[in-house]
Amino acid sequence: MTADVPARQGATVMHVRCPDRLEQEVYRQVLEQLAELWPVVQALPPTAALVELRGALPYYGVDARRLGEILRVRTLSRLGVDVRVGIGPSITAAATASTQIPGPGGVLAVAPEQVADWLGGLPVEALHGIGPRQATMLRDYGIHHVGLLAAVSPATVQRLLGGRAGRLAADRARGIDPRPVVPRALPASATVRCSFPRHTLDGAEVRAALLDLVVRLGRQLRSRDQAARALTLTLSFAGTGSWDKTRRLTEPSAHEDDLRTLAYRLLDAAGLQRGRLTALALRGEDLIGAGQVTTQISLDEAREARLVAEAAVDRVRDKFGPGVIGPAAVFRSAS
Repeated sequence: MTADVPARQGATVMHVRCPDRLEQEVYRQVLEQLAELWPVVQALPPTAALVELRGALPYYGVDARRLGEILRVRTLSRLGVDVRVGIGPSITAAATASTQIPGPGGVLAVAPEQVADWLGGLPVEALHGIGPRQATMLRDYGIHHVGLLAAVSPATVQRLLGGRAGRLAADRARGIDPRPVVPRALPASATVRCSFPRHTLDGAEVRAALLDLVVRLGRQLRSRDQAARALTLTLSFAGTGSWDKTRRLTEPSAHEDDLRTLAYRLLDAAGLQRGRLTALALRGEDLIGAGQVTTQISLDEAREARLVAEAAVDRVRDKFGPGVIGPAAVFRSAS
């Protein structure tokens, strides 16, 4: 049975697959959309994630399939990313379902009482957790479908695939998978990049491009309620050469003033003379939650005013888009 079936209250695991070769920052933004839907999210880099929907279903008052459709609309409209969403009562069922969706995106929900029949009709290599070598060994033994794998004794599967692997395959073919969704974030870093349309020796152009990266990185960190303890600047040159350096901030921060000051110091440390740059990358390292940053009373009225202005600019960008307001140097460089 390969048709989609309604997902009832028991189908609480959502497995989300993004397109292959998705940029890391876009993947982070997809994770943010998942967390906005429901906070119990397990990242599976580089392009997948799990969501536990047990608490979300009564909260939203809709079924799991509807939540999957809501997520797909959000990622497509906000990020331009179409995702495949598999939903089932276990990680295995949900992850297998997400691979059975044709095309770039869609939602497939499998109800708990339908899992065994639905899995049974799939080719054995479609079962989540079965690799190509395992599938070949099973097929050589005459086990071509998941239903046949479920019908064979677990002891036989263990002899074919090995003790632990065989036991897991036998269980999952029967729809048995007690693993919970364990909230897990990505490694604590955030990266923004830019490429020059032609090799550049213009120091003002490079500085303006770096300022734009600072603005973008700061906004990302603030939108995620995070702060960076360090910055890494990477310069790519014509040919194969590159240069990178990391320095720590005096205090963790997501504010443009602090990020810009350190980013410019990193650029100055590169000692650029006749190097023809092709690209820049700025990475916030060792990220922490904004709530963990110690807030100190400041006597610098100018800085406090800039922080207030920064918050107002963030609200303008949230409403009208990131390109409507920014430093004059960035806009001059783009014109």
